[in-house]
Amino acid sequence: MKPELSKHFQFRTPSAIRIAQIEFSKRTDDTEAINVAIGNVSLPMHPAMQDRMRNLGADDSPFVDGVVKYSATVGTKEANNAFLNIISSSGFDSSQLYSQITDGGSQAMELIILGVCGQAGADERPLLLIDAAYTNYKAMAERLGRKTVSITRSLSDDGTFAYPDLDEMEKIITEYKPSALVVIPYDNPTGHFYSHDAFVELSKLAVKHNMWIISDEAYRELYYIDEKITSIWGISEAEVAGISGRRISIETASKVWNACGLRIGAIVTDSAEFNQRSIAENTANLCPNVIGQYIFGSLAHVSHTDLQSWYKQQREYYAAMLNELASSMRELIPNVIASSPDASIYSVVDVRNIVDETFDASQFVLFCAQKGFVEIEGTKKTLLVSPLAEFYSAGDGSPNPGRTQMRIAFVETPEKMKLVPKLFAELLKQYLKL
Repeated sequence: MKPELSKHFQFRTPSAIRIAQIEFSKRTDDTEAINVAIGNVSLPMHPAMQDRMRNLGADDSPFVDGVVKYSATVGTKEANNAFLNIISSSGFDSSQLYSQITDGGSQAMELIILGVCGQAGADERPLLLIDAAYTNYKAMAERLGRKTVSITRSLSDDGTFAYPDLDEMEKIITEYKPSALVVIPYDNPTGHFYSHDAFVELSKLAVKHNMWIISDEAYRELYYIDEKITSIWGISEAEVAGISGRRISIETASKVWNACGLRIGAIVTDSAEFNQRSIAENTANLCPNVIGQYIFGSLAHVSHTDLQSWYKQQREYYAAMLNELASSMRELIPNVIASSPDASIYSVVDVRNIVDETFDASQFVLFCAQKGFVEIEGTKKTLLVSPLAEFYSAGDGSPNPGRTQMRIAFVETPEKMKLVPKLFAELLKQYLKL
């Protein structure tokens, strides 16, 4: 007799953003993969961070003697100041904000869900998401036994996502009484950009129904359209009376700073009580990664002018690839929908107009990972993307829009990203012939 796994483990399967990579790793042939299934940025970190990493054993390093002690649970003062400096570099007042370092943005999500939602196993005070929603929010809620509810955005044939309907959202709020609303202004997975005005309207709804408003700002400053920068910290009491004291942002070193593996994030809030209780909760984890904090902490000393120059460089790098991929997809695959490349580092490709009702993006992704390939200049290549069904809750019995949608992350080199439309088109053609 073997010991029994928990029900949670028995039914746990890999995340949609990891499944293609896991399946491809089982292949034994000589096919090479272009992996755009996960936002694993392949660019070098900010120069100040690189300098710290290279000089961990230098005379002025806290690790010169080989000793790596715990930091305070809240994190080092320098690492917290780095996040506050970054926020203020975008033009927002960070003087009244509280920061807590976490092991990446994912742990920040987990702590926030614990801090704002109802009791484990109960239906009360769920988290309100806007679908397609980043899968980790649902995964963390399930891990903690908390509920989520959602409203779905629609993707038009021209590649633009519509904002959620406020009247429909209010009906959901009235029925389910969520504790908090999650907004990703530079959206993952869709690349949708929330304008400042749209964010203000969502914030008014949160205040009206006494909800926390959680802004996932992992991609702040990565936007490619002529709009005003958006942030929860750019919404004032004058615009939304009652907004103060209910704002929380999720910050991370992963994306804008090209440090996915550093696993450094932060919870920033204007609620002193939330900050204190969140730190208390995290004392069980002792402290975040101390070496990662030291490397990231270098940004506390970088001027706003230099940080703005970095943002500009990042935007220019991604904008060209995003626009080229969208236009190439539409050219190679008639009637395909490629989402408008407005923000973040993602694009959604929807094949609903060229497949039948039996098509399942998850099965197509597995085909590409397990056996599909295209020969390019004598080399077998395949493409790894993320199916989007998991990014939707679709709990009301309505069709899941993610059945025909896939997310592409702009994380490979520009040379490899140029191959993505051709690979996608050829692999789709192969799959549809099966």
